[in-house]
Amino acid sequence: MQHYKDVIDLAADLGSPTVLYIAGWVIYGTRQQDAWKYSLESLREIAESARPKQITICVEPTPSNSNLIDSADDALLLMEQAGLPNVKVMFDTIHVLYRNEVPSDYVYTMGKHLAHVHLSDLDRLAPGQGRMDFLPVLQALKDVGFEGYVTMEVGLKSRSSHPDSIARASLEHLKGLEKQLK
Repeated sequence: MQHYKDVIDLAADLGSPTVLYIAGWVIYGTRQQDAWKYSLESLREIAESARPKQITICVEPTPSNSNLIDSADDALLLMEQAGLPNVKVMFDTIHVLYRNEVPSDYVYTMGKHLAHVHLSDLDRLAPGQGRMDFLPVLQALKDVGFEGYVTMEVGLKSRSSHPDSIARASLEHLKGLEKQLK
């Protein structure tokens, strides 16, 4: 809890409007509904801390890294149960690909509650460096009137990776796709 509150303070100092919330794990010996309850209580406390600072807390489904919030529906349910106006949802294409689902479906499902997006291809490759077609995701974002941040969350495979070059090439790829939107 304190870590999240410290992150909220840092976000406020930096002028960041968003902090991501990872709901956590159901660990051995804990029932799923108890883990959910603990996470919901934590989310409410965190969001209440963020509210005076005008920071939105975004619940992220992370099936490849945790086991409590696996899907868009899980994230939306936790958001709804929190019952606070500064709790929204986000999604990361890598987690949707992990579940072998269609990333644009998440955008349509989350709709007006979607406040942040991470783009990456399989193996955390940057957009344009893998096999994923990002055009349907960008089209869905446009269709739902998304106005939040779209960021790239990519892995650097070695010390010889050039982050600036990767970012530049990915942005160029995404800007090219943006021109194709209807």
